[in-house]
Amino acid sequence: MKILIVNIYDVDGGAARATYRIHKSLLAEGIDSQMLVQRKKSDDASVETLGKTNIKKIINLLRPSIDRVPLIFYRNKTKTLFSPSWFGFSNIVNTINDINPDVVHLHWVCGGLIRAEDLVRIKAPIVWGLLDMWSFTGGCHYNEYCENFKKNCGNCKVLGSDKDYDLSRLIYNKKKKIYDQLPNMVIIGHSRWLAESAKQSSLFKGNRILNIPSTIDTSIFKPLNKDISREILSLPKNKKLVLFGAMSAISDPRKGFNELVDALYKLKGEDIEFVVFGSSKPKNPPNFGFKTHYLGFINDDVSLANLYSAVDLMVVPSLQENLSNAIIESLACATPVVGFDIGGNSDMIEFKKNGYLAKPLDTTDLKDGIEWVLNASNYDELCINAREKVMKDFDSFVVAKKYITLYEDILKPGIKSEI
Repeated sequence: MKILIVNIYDVDGGAARATYRIHKSLLAEGIDSQMLVQRKKSDDASVETLGKTNIKKIINLLRPSIDRVPLIFYRNKTKTLFSPSWFGFSNIVNTINDINPDVVHLHWVCGGLIRAEDLVRIKAPIVWGLLDMWSFTGGCHYNEYCENFKKNCGNCKVLGSDKDYDLSRLIYNKKKKIYDQLPNMVIIGHSRWLAESAKQSSLFKGNRILNIPSTIDTSIFKPLNKDISREILSLPKNKKLVLFGAMSAISDPRKGFNELVDALYKLKGEDIEFVVFGSSKPKNPPNFGFKTHYLGFINDDVSLANLYSAVDLMVVPSLQENLSNAIIESLACATPVVGFDIGGNSDMIEFKKNGYLAKPLDTTDLKDGIEWVLNASNYDELCINAREKVMKDFDSFVVAKKYITLYEDILKPGIKSEI
């Protein structure tokens, strides 16, 4: 069985890392898995790139910027990512068909990588693993709680549009025309929330939609000695450390830094210090009344595991989220997590068992959750539960078996197992 996983990058960014982990988990189970990307950052021989010549590499660098050109007409657009995916001369479908896989497993394919029109030319059965909402909206990656994706888009909140027939409606209509030709395309929501949202969408009516989570290598993300981890990072050993981090941790409003700031202003405790990764120290950092350590970007998994092991608590205050890598990674390192009860967070965080689910967007309850975990009389039990949850539901062996079962189903029409 030959599987081709398609993603814009291999290891650059959260979506890429989640996809690459699925690829590696399949290889570990003896599956002939190959990854095809627009830009390759790793030296993994099982990852193929479209950009082998200097000219193609330059084009691939420019492709995401060119794809955003239609957005210049929407001056009131919010900061939420919106991908027109109209720019298409990557010839990726020719490459896919030349590889001749048994199953094509798509993931994050925006940034000029694939257009909707390209999908019908792919000869192999398609599985599409959803890392956000883009595949079933008129272009936004998160809908900011707009419900138009259930109908036909238009009046796009993310675009700041008040017109029925705007860019989102144009993209929606194009997707509808293409998807109607792909009734056998299988859709995977990596969280229960995203799978349910896909089922509610008007674009994926009639498609098979499943929930299979992202995965993690628990031999890398595992509990390490806290004192040694803190010593490596020059963090104090006599403080309770609260961690926050993500790609563009401070600049992306969806990551909830403003809400976290509000919660931290309410937090009291002389023995607390705050740790931030994924962002450098801003020019005018907020003063929470306790020391804050800005660690900048941390890209390799070993360093991330060391960081999660060094702290007492991870806070993920995202306003919308599919299945956060940070939550899975932290729990795997036996570090409890606090987050809002939104999106896929409840797939991972079990209330007062391995962390705390705060009321959606309630910053006072977020603060209460931080205090509850830091002062929990059964804190050691929370840590044990955190690790056990990941081993049970997200370990690479467990998740790979679900994907293999799905691929086998697809290649044997008429046999549909419960995944």
